[in-house]
Amino acid sequence: MSQSFFDAPILNSPYRVPERNWELDKDGRPTDRIIERRRKSDLISAMPGAKAKVGKQASLTFDDLSTEDVDYNPTPYINELRDAVDTWRNLPNPAQWRVSPVTQRLLQHWRAIQADETVPIRPFFCQLEAVEVAIWLSEVAPKDGKRGKRFLEWLKASNAAANPDLFRIALKLATGAGKTTVMAMLMAWQVLNAARSPSSKSFGKGFLIVAPGITIRDRLRVLKPSEPDNYYGRLNLVPSDLMTDMQTAKIVITNYHAFKLREKVILAKGTRAALSGHGDGPQTLETEGQMLARVMPELMSSGPITVINDEAHHCYRERPDAEQEKLTGDAKKEAEENSDAARLWISGLEAARRHLGIRTVYDLSATPFFLSGSGWVEGTLFPWVASDFSLMDAIECGIVKLPRVPVADNVAGQPEPLYRNLWRAIGKKMPKKARGEKKPDPLKLPLELQTAIDALYGHYEKTYREWEKAEVGIPPVFIVVCNNTTNSELVRDYIAGFEREDENGVIDTVQGRCSLFRNYADGGERLDRPRTILIDSSAIESGGEVDKGFREAHAAEIEAFRREKAARGEGTDQIDESEILREVMNTVGKKGKLGEQVRCVVSVSMLTEGWDANNVTHILGLRAFGTRLICEQVVGRALRRLSYDVNEEGLFTTEYADIMGIDGLNFSDGPRVAPPTPPREVVQVRAVSPERDHLEIVYPRVEGYRTDLPNDTLAVDFSKVEPYELTPAKAGATEVTMQGIVGEPAHITLAHLGQMRPSEIATKIASHLVMHKLRDAGETPKTHLFPRAKRIVRQWLDSDRLILSGGTQKAQLTYKQIADEVCDTILHALTVGREGDAVIRAVLEPYSPIGSTMDVSFNTSKATRFWPRPDRSHINWIVTDSDWEAKLAKVIEDHPMTRAYAKNHNLGFEIPYLVEGEPKHYRPDFLVALDTPEPTTLIIEAKGFRDAKDRLKAEATRHQWVPGVNALGRYGRWGYAELLNPYRYAEDLDRLIGQTVGEPA
Repeated sequence: MSQSFFDAPILNSPYRVPERNWELDKDGRPTDRIIERRRKSDLISAMPGAKAKVGKQASLTFDDLSTEDVDYNPTPYINELRDAVDTWRNLPNPAQWRVSPVTQRLLQHWRAIQADETVPIRPFFCQLEAVEVAIWLSEVAPKDGKRGKRFLEWLKASNAAANPDLFRIALKLATGAGKTTVMAMLMAWQVLNAARSPSSKSFGKGFLIVAPGITIRDRLRVLKPSEPDNYYGRLNLVPSDLMTDMQTAKIVITNYHAFKLREKVILAKGTRAALSGHGDGPQTLETEGQMLARVMPELMSSGPITVINDEAHHCYRERPDAEQEKLTGDAKKEAEENSDAARLWISGLEAARRHLGIRTVYDLSATPFFLSGSGWVEGTLFPWVASDFSLMDAIECGIVKLPRVPVADNVAGQPEPLYRNLWRAIGKKMPKKARGEKKPDPLKLPLELQTAIDALYGHYEKTYREWEKAEVGIPPVFIVVCNNTTNSELVRDYIAGFEREDENGVIDTVQGRCSLFRNYADGGERLDRPRTILIDSSAIESGGEVDKGFREAHAAEIEAFRREKAARGEGTDQIDESEILREVMNTVGKKGKLGEQVRCVVSVSMLTEGWDANNVTHILGLRAFGTRLICEQVVGRALRRLSYDVNEEGLFTTEYADIMGIDGLNFSDGPRVAPPTPPREVVQVRAVSPERDHLEIVYPRVEGYRTDLPNDTLAVDFSKVEPYELTPAKAGATEVTMQGIVGEPAHITLAHLGQMRPSEIATKIASHLVMHKLRDAGETPKTHLFPRAKRIVRQWLDSDRLILSGGTQKAQLTYKQIADEVCDTILHALTVGREGDAVIRAVLEPYSPIGSTMDVSFNTSKATRFWPRPDRSHINWIVTDSDWEAKLAKVIEDHPMTRAYAKNHNLGFEIPYLVEGEPKHYRPDFLVALDTPEPTTLIIEAKGFRDAKDRLKAEATRHQWVPGVNALGRYGRWGYAELLNPYRYAEDLDRLIGQTVGEPA
């Protein structure tokens, strides 16, 4: 039985200690050894630049990247350290732990609440493991002889090569694994020990927490014990009798941009030149000490401090002797931005070390890899990583959503699915905007991109309806990640709609392609609350001004959110555009906030790390993703779970994130071995032949349905024009299989576009024909031709001259480039046509049009089975799924009108139908051949409960399959019956058989 969207199995509990000693755990699922091998191979494959530099191809290893100064392969050290911490953790006597009494108390407290299933929010194993690594290195390793000394020397050597004079320990935690909780636990450990042992040099109460942007900075306020919603009390991380000591902490939370030296005196350019004379000019910048006093006044007298870097992959010292990478375009710009940010961040820490002193820098990041422009091999792990809980670990534990990426599609001749690396196919086709030129037409995006948007949006729409039905209260969010402002604006306009001015100065509204993302009402007026927003993450996170062009392009959206903020009684006089957009972005998916009902976010580069929206379900990448680092950062924006409630087994139910256009995350399901269970009796289910062949039931295998159109008086003859064929090779993949490492796959098609009304399609194409094809430049449109143009277009759409192959849809004919070709085809046609009422006919499978009970042959161990009467069943066993089915089988078997019957179990009888545009197959319960002069077969479904999907199945069977097969006239008469009351099966079956037999042929 297929699984629903939310109930696929997950692999491990996030609370238990994972198995680490076997290739497969006791449930047959891959453990860390497999994960580590995947991680290593993935990382190597993500470093094309490294291969060229080292000069090796197939034999490249991490050791090949290492030098005397830096070891690029910390994995052996991480695994050895993990083993040491595992051994220490399992010591049964706390007296053997060799930690302070306060640390012992905290560890016992954390482990107790982690094991308490009655606690709604408790630390994950990966969170406690990361803190235990930090504790072990600080308190246990110095007392652990040569082994402990070896680990400390490894960290010191790694830092000496890359971070002179700083001692950094990186804790790698996948997105959604709860880095903020780890920070709180680290701070509690330090502060409480310092409070009880003031003279200790190992602990301190002063903390500098550095974030990559303002959004994360503000969100980290929960780390201050004075905050009402602080994590120490809310998550019960500190015992209540120790909370008073937590109040002694001195905590500064800042974004790294604050480290930039500011002007103390603002001088005009002319004044500065006059004061400069022939010398260096006046020194108006802050000194380091002044900068520190501005950023962290609370820490100036606290002595050595502890630093926690959130998203620490932005913080590193560039390698001075490295070869400069040869980059161009967006890649060069991105590398320069990375270098500037890293230089400013680490310079601020180095200044704090010189003036205040720093004990330890704890780096928290899901992706502690070197960035492009660092001088180090891009995508390699920081060598001071001490604890590694990877994205693969998080997925297998169910802590995050399961990402599904394209693994197959219906475009032939491609080395990989088209939508896996979409930018490679469309990058050079994207509209270009030269300085001073008119803005490119949003309706002329590459065809592959338009189809990709339609495909992924179709799946989003299904998800939206599911959430709406489940009354989640907020919508799912669709993210598009673009490479620059020009492309992001084009995509936003295409998706959400835009206004344009014609040659006469008249402004009209072009509706967005995706109806749920439209920012305009049907009448053309702007919605009060935009559904789609465009965000420049780097601009609004730095605290600087929003780019003028960006501000002008989004003036209407900014003003709409400003009005809404004012309507809620919140002042807006002193709030600029960046603050409003930052609040919108930061509150996406949060009830009662500005961003509550945002459905689509188009990002100029990528959304900032730490963005904690948990309702992201779909991502479309429209840029180059050169390394695994960038892939993980972007994919991480969708991985935060919507729900952390556990099921009866203490596990999280699986949630999915569907991702297109982001290469570099290659998931394949690992091997699974079923746990040993006592074997059941196995029987063979088969047709009893030739003894019972007279009881054979034959049925048609229906592939789909078609409409026959009778003649009409339209004088259009399309037989003289060539057929127009639309294929995936022309428009892009129309059928995509999305797959994660586990869980059920998703098959994404464009079936939902079939719901666009033919009249709407005809209107759009006819409008294009009249406005662009039936007039010369500067000529007034011949609008009086529109009614006839629409009739002709409609006739062509219904003719055999249109061929849709490989899952393409008529709605795709409204893509501007394709509409051009369609209009040219129609203009070459002569008159004569057909039109009329629709007639449903079944379309049979071409290679196997007939099914039969004669083909049944399989083995089963199901206990719910019985022997049928030999004069009623061609098959030797009836295999049922419930007591109700068994009861109905007996009623059918004993009915006097029953000639033969069969349970539809491995029989192969399926009825095609659509659910929100996606093809499905319905398997009814029974086939009953009636004892009548004319061959008559009744399809029977037993239901105790009937939902909306059941109604769709019934309608498809009753109004499409049955009349479609009966219209063929070759398979006898067919009927359909639903039996909904198990207590009235006999009476209802008798009545329905009577109605079927009594109906006129």
